[in-house]
Amino acid sequence: MENRLNYYQIPREEWRLFYRDHYVPLSSQELMRIKSLNDVISLKDVEEIYMPLVHLLGMRMQSRNYAQGKLADFLGIKHKKPPFIIGIAGSVAVGKSTVARLLRDLLTDIFPHNKIQQITTDGFLYPSDELKKRHLMKRKGFPESYDMKALINFINDVKNGLTAKAPVYSHSVYDRIPGKYDVIDQPDILILEGINVLQLPSNQQIYISDFFDFSIYVDAAEPLIKKWYMERFDLILDKAKDKPEDYYHAYAIGDRDIAHKMAEDLWNDVNHKNLHSYILPTRNRADLILNKGKNHLVDELYLRKFV
Repeated sequence: MENRLNYYQIPREEWRLFYRDHYVPLSSQELMRIKSLNDVISLKDVEEIYMPLVHLLGMRMQSRNYAQGKLADFLGIKHKKPPFIIGIAGSVAVGKSTVARLLRDLLTDIFPHNKIQQITTDGFLYPSDELKKRHLMKRKGFPESYDMKALINFINDVKNGLTAKAPVYSHSVYDRIPGKYDVIDQPDILILEGINVLQLPSNQQIYISDFFDFSIYVDAAEPLIKKWYMERFDLILDKAKDKPEDYYHAYAIGDRDIAHKMAEDLWNDVNHKNLHSYILPTRNRADLILNKGKNHLVDELYLRKFV
């Protein structure tokens, strides 16, 4: 990893000592509900990695609220606490969604008086009809396939305490669901997860992350991510076998070797290029980098040196 001078490099063995209460507010069954299809996570991971992270987020929220109050006093205005926004970035199939859902549930338990919501930026992909019109179906997931203006407006509304609606995306139909939205209604904490949350849109002069109070990049070596991607693809096919309406049903009931070849090509032509051109270059914009090794095990963390 480049630019390590900007970060404290913290091994797992050291990170787990930053929170000594050993309190894990989840059961094994609840953890199974949270994790993504082929993600691997244990209660030990929650205790050693994510509880210290929640403790850190609590300190950051307290510090942010104090600074916001002082600024309001300086300006002579009423202090209105804006939502604390957490961004989670990383490659396809690296486990971002599991991290987002896990943090949502842990923060809900640790801060029961706070309203906590979580969404993904997948809903801001242009609908398939629009992608076809723009000849972007083969570029789905690349920056130009997202309605970045709508995403910026959405996050700006949330930060300013307005009720905002995020379109809902379905992986089983491989498209937005028309007329369906997640309503984000003045949360105390919003977790925003997606491959693009640390990117600078080509047609905008503002980063989505300019609205973040804390950002996380979930990282792993590409051969591992590709392996997880292919394993997840098999699980998706298994689930789609008995669902004719599922986008992947035709692949699920067909020749599995042909399906694997399609997934391999998709990785090489889309996900590999997107990772190296647009996702990985944003890694050093994150406040915290979670580095995963084999079996999704977080073995090292990089925490930005705040000034």
